[in-house]
Amino acid sequence: MAKYNLKINGKVRPVEVDPATPMLWVLRDHLDLVGTKYGCGMAQCGACTVHLNGNAVRSCQLPVSAAAGQEITTIEGLSATGDHPVQKAWLEHDVAQCGYCQAGQIMSAVSLLKSNPNPSDEDIQAFMSGNICRCGTYTRVRAAIKAAAQK
Repeated sequence: MAKYNLKINGKVRPVEVDPATPMLWVLRDHLDLVGTKYGCGMAQCGACTVHLNGNAVRSCQLPVSAAAGQEITTIEGLSATGDHPVQKAWLEHDVAQCGYCQAGQIMSAVSLLKSNPNPSDEDIQAFMSGNICRCGTYTRVRAAIKAAAQK
């Protein structure tokens, strides 16, 4: 076990865990930040996406030891009131069906728009290809990202 003071959503949060523990489980089981979802556990589906220093990463494969001392943002930290432009666009375009992948999809979309504020359909397809939606709402995801880019 090791002690870490993790900076998550702008606050320092102390935890004592095995250094190899994936950030996903630190967030969910130790810090009660359950917006980040477990999907595949192999960094293939994107449900566990968080931001590490502003970049989208898969928290299921990120050991807590590698995240220590860095800025971590979860879906809970994106906006306290749910008014981030991507979150608003998600609602406007009725993206969510079952909703399971949405936190990861939104975190990836925010990262995309940060690096490319006016993405083409091809840019969106390429960047978002690591986020799987069981319900197949990819057309609405693309429309929401385009709408958020305009805001």
